[in-house]
Amino acid sequence: MNGLFVVFLLIYLMTLITNLLIFFLILTDYNLHNPMYFFLANLAFLDMSYSSVTAPRMLFDLVTKTRSISIPACIAQVFFYLFFACSEILLLSAMSYDRYIAICHPLHYKIIMSWRVCTRLASLSWFAGWSLSLVYILFLLRLSFCRTSSIHNFFCDLPYLFQITCTDTFINMMVVFVVGCGFGLGAFLFTFLPYVYIFSTILRIRSKTGKRKAFSTCTSHLTVVFIFYGSFIFIYLVPTSSDMVNLNKLFSVISALINPLLNPLIYSLRNKDLMEALLRSYYHLRLIQASF
Repeated sequence: MNGLFVVFLLIYLMTLITNLLIFFLILTDYNLHNPMYFFLANLAFLDMSYSSVTAPRMLFDLVTKTRSISIPACIAQVFFYLFFACSEILLLSAMSYDRYIAICHPLHYKIIMSWRVCTRLASLSWFAGWSLSLVYILFLLRLSFCRTSSIHNFFCDLPYLFQITCTDTFINMMVVFVVGCGFGLGAFLFTFLPYVYIFSTILRIRSKTGKRKAFSTCTSHLTVVFIFYGSFIFIYLVPTSSDMVNLNKLFSVISALINPLLNPLIYSLRNKDLMEALLRSYYHLRLIQASF
């Protein structure tokens, strides 16, 4: 069996298992029913969906050796890939806002971050991601593609589709640049600007224990944000030249497969509440088994 197939299969299965575990722990454990874990449950669901857009097709191509895909299927893969990726970017911004309110305005946290506000922020992330992806795809449909084209990647993505089109892509490139820069810059500012206020607030805390506790609630989110943005910056801002093909493939795999696996590991290993919820679920299952 292909060694790459085994590696990708294990990564994909671990991604599904870890994200499903976090999702159901948050769903079933009352102690985790608060805004921070509500957004984390959304992130886990997005990671599962995001990974499932690319991984099954990669595994199919590796095991069958066909490595071919129709243009409609390729465009559909691009749509859902962009949909979940853009939604996750916006969700990370919402999580930054949640941490900002929790640390900078703790006395008003429950009032400001009500369930209505949380559901609206999450819904806005999903809807905006879907809308942005739809804009790209509508402009993509105006292009015609060469029949004997090959994509030098494990899955379909906008930069690679632009390389195999027989139509002038100037309009598409302008749309990607204008919409992408506006969306990317806005999401970047909404994600990182709250941390300017968060860090200034943490530095004013006199107690070392208080500083450590406040900072620990942000480190997991910041780690996920840096990994997510880092891989996407390399994929979309570094030119896809012949010298960079293999490196682009590597970062595409990191973005599509590794990031969705790292996110639950980062949050679960550094999160005491999640580990305690896991232990409670384990003992609850043991009690159920013992009763039979």
